[in-house]
Amino acid sequence: MTESSPEGRTSVRKRTLLGAKIIFNDGHSVFDCLVKNLSDTGAMIQIENPLSAPNAFNLRLSDNRLMACEVRWRKINSMGVQFV
Repeated sequence: MTESSPEGRTSVRKRTLLGAKIIFNDGHSVFDCLVKNLSDTGAMIQIENPLSAPNAFNLRLSDNRLMACEVRWRKINSMGVQFV
């Protein structure tokens, strides 16, 4: 049995304020964003227009970590991603 956070997540998310870049289109397209919370399995990203981001992309954090992501939800100025 896996342990869950109060929100039903399988890993606990930590609040952060990390600058990051959404990278797609073979590296030809980049959006700046902020990572508002982060876990081992995903993140919540603040971005001006979440609808402009593709469903799958690479996320480069300010510490140079690079994660492949898939979008799980979108709101007005944020989106949740799962690391794949």
